[in-house]
Parts: sequence; structure tokens; C-alpha cells
Amino acid sequence: QVQLVESGGGSVQAGGSLRLSCAASGNIFTISRINAMGWYRQAPGNQRELVATITSGGNTNYADSVKGRFTISRDNAKNTAYLQMNSLNSEDTAVYYCNAVITLISRNYWGQGTQVTVSS
Repeated sequence: QVQLVESGGGSVQAGGSLRLSCAASGNIFTISRINAMGWYRQAPGNQRELVATITSGGNTNYADSVKGRFTISRDNAKNTAYLQMNSLNSEDTAVYYCNAVITLISRNYWGQGTQVTVSS
């Protein structure tokens, strides 16, 4: 079993920055098999959408809406993923969820979510 705990959310003014962290814990053997980690977000009334993903090898993928503003990174030794968010705007307001995928056992894990609120 894998638990994901997000931190770093909060309120910021437009143009500001926040850094989210997602720490994976649980069975060491299972954690070591995490392939991709990612961030998704869900605004009120909207479906959950992809923000960014990163593989264990460091390959990244971003939603068009955040390219050039957000950077995903990963510390495999700490089993932690990060999302650096710059030039935030009101459309970035959402609950941000961490995700981890283990293809070996076809499992998909989610964190509890962290609120990001951007005021104009």
C-alpha cells in the first residue's frame, strides 16, 4: 500500500508562486516500483484535469495551460514529487491532487488534495 501526502498549498495573489510537495510512504518494496508521479487539479464544477506528470526516468508532460509556468520534479531517493508554480492566476485556483502509478501491479494512488487559491 502507498500513501501520498501533499503539502504546500495556500492562498497567493496573482503573479505569485507556490511549491507543492507530495511524499509517498508505505511499503518500501511497493514504493520503489512507482513509475510515474503527477499532479492533477479540480476546480469547483469542473472535472479533474492533468497538470503535470513525471516518470521515474525524469520524462515530463504538462498541460498546455501551465507550460512555461509550472515545473514538476522528483526526488526518487526521498520518494517525493514537487510542483513549482509560478505566475499564478485565478484560473489556477483548484484542489491539487498528487498521483502515483505502479504499472507492475496496475495500481493508481491519490493523495487527499491540497487547496490552492489565487486572488486577483
